[in-house]
Amino acid sequence: MGPWLWYFIAYSFIGFCLEKLYAAATRAEKQVRRGFLLLPLCPVYGLAMAAAAALIPPGWPFPAAAAAGGLLCTGAEYLVHWLYDVLFSVRFWDYAGEAMNLRGRVCLRFTAAWGLLSALGLKLLQPGLEVLAAAVPPEASAWAWLLLTADGALSAAVLHRWHDTELLSLPALARQLRASSQSSTSR
Repeated sequence: MGPWLWYFIAYSFIGFCLEKLYAAATRAEKQVRRGFLLLPLCPVYGLAMAAAAALIPPGWPFPAAAAAGGLLCTGAEYLVHWLYDVLFSVRFWDYAGEAMNLRGRVCLRFTAAWGLLSALGLKLLQPGLEVLAAAVPPEASAWAWLLLTADGALSAAVLHRWHDTELLSLPALARQLRASSQSSTSR
């Protein structure tokens, strides 16, 4: 568990915040791209940045870290997209309209963004995250792991049942449950 859990959570939360900022700046129709029902987390960011932190040496120059980070994070993005598609028949994002995309899962423009963001994250955030994660008591890590697992399982159940990413919000899920309940009682 240890520090890697906290890296995943921290970068997933930062990713959630970046998604909100990007959606607001671009006036996107879909305002938040999430991955969990309750927690404000985008797991693709957590997985991508944990991979970058594990595989990119801290002493690498910024351009090398950006190039490696772009490739690693794009690989993680492709894997997460593929898993969501195969396991739940959902797509949280689709880059089919972007130039130089691969099956709509990844594209060159966002690979460049991943490179810049990952290198900045590793240089500016990772050293502080390492200190903070080392100070977290094991009990807090156990509770965080339990919460993350429970929310992940609940989110997976919602996606598996309805194949709709929009239901990963409590109000939307409540509406869906009411509608399902009403349709089953009217039969």
